[in-house]
Amino acid sequence: MPSIYIETFGCQMNEADSRYIAERAASAGYRIAEAVEDANVVVLNTCTVRESAERRAYGRMNHFKALKTADPGVRLVVTGCLAEQERDAMRRRAPHVDAVFGTRELALLGDRLADWAQESALDVLAERDRRDSMLRFALGGSADGVTDAFSHLRAFVTVQRGCSYYCTFCIVPHVRGRFDHRPQRAIVDEARARIAKGAREIMLVGQTVNAWRDPAGGADFGDLCKTVANEPGLERLTFISPHPKDFTHKALDDLAGIPQLNSRIHLPLQSASDALLRRMNRKYTLSQFDCVVDAIKSKMPGTAITTDIIVGFPGETEDDFEATLSYVRGGVFANAYTFIYSMRQGTPAARWEQVSHEVAHDRFVRLVDAQNEVTRRYHDCKVGRVVRALIAGDSKKDATRLTAKTTDNVTIVAPKPPDWASRNGVQGHPYAPTPWLDIAIESAHVWGCAGAVVARAERFADAGAPVKQPVVDLI
Repeated sequence: MPSIYIETFGCQMNEADSRYIAERAASAGYRIAEAVEDANVVVLNTCTVRESAERRAYGRMNHFKALKTADPGVRLVVTGCLAEQERDAMRRRAPHVDAVFGTRELALLGDRLADWAQESALDVLAERDRRDSMLRFALGGSADGVTDAFSHLRAFVTVQRGCSYYCTFCIVPHVRGRFDHRPQRAIVDEARARIAKGAREIMLVGQTVNAWRDPAGGADFGDLCKTVANEPGLERLTFISPHPKDFTHKALDDLAGIPQLNSRIHLPLQSASDALLRRMNRKYTLSQFDCVVDAIKSKMPGTAITTDIIVGFPGETEDDFEATLSYVRGGVFANAYTFIYSMRQGTPAARWEQVSHEVAHDRFVRLVDAQNEVTRRYHDCKVGRVVRALIAGDSKKDATRLTAKTTDNVTIVAPKPPDWASRNGVQGHPYAPTPWLDIAIESAHVWGCAGAVVARAERFADAGAPVKQPVVDLI
């Protein structure tokens, strides 16, 4: 059986695309490989939003050249935003790459995978004894699309591709195109299929997700969320990434009426300076942003608000930065994804005078420190409580622990209970049928919380069944 390895950089849109690639590959007869050296086809799904992501992508392409040297029959494929933007340059910089597919060519990639699966050359790799291969240690990496006992619990459903807002720092409209909204019927059908396969949480994904409109009937994002929430069996609903200007009172009222909606809304601020917001072409002022924040708090009490913030944007003065720092210190955000501005060729901001790296880095450190204090306080409030979270699987840092996510998107780590056991097969894991965990929070950190599993449930609304606790030997 041919195998495919997928590695993903970037946002949830890229993660959704990688899942699509994995599903197309599986339907064509591929096994999803957990290690890159085990694969017949290697797919690198790239991002170009920041320079660091671009450097990492080219670095991985160079790493993967060793695969071609070891076996010329291995196919290396690059897709994603960098592939869309630098198709010709990529062929010069990484000539060992076999195929490049842009963001609007995923269906074509799926068709090509099916063609390759029929070729006898794909059987060669399976015959090679690779037990002594150093590639396993040299290449590293983490696979995406690998099915385990818990991967089906959260499902991405893409509702929209592209963006038409043209923020002056953003390359997305240039590599993904303008708004292309999927029909509501197709979205609901896909959500229904995910639920039938065991998804407990649906995440609606779009570059500016709440700008979605049904091409046929004109329904808006609030209408879509209500329709998806009415699907039998849906337990939780969430979405990423909205734009503040598209949160109308009507949309927020619709969201507030959905009992399955997760208690977290991501609301990208980028800057709290009106002058900088104008330069960024963000289409709102801080006052208008604050009105959305107040409306969310009023209509959906207890909802955590998270955000994105850029420091060092061209033209940012110390006063501009202090406005952002002051707003963050006010405790609006439960968490924030903070970035130093990264110049992207082809965007207006790339042509403007840049803030020095030293100044931008200093502001970044000060902002992160300020938000970390707020985030830690938010997590501290959970200590002593029992929270319900959806299991994600093993902790990446400690195999004796598991990780789970609360409905407000806080990471929880806990020791594996005594009745935890890993068996082969999706249905084989004893926790797969009861993925909702009640965790008693014992400590808080900037990254999340730690505690102990005290109960588990099949459905979010079910009462938890007590979990056997470890025996403590006091002798």
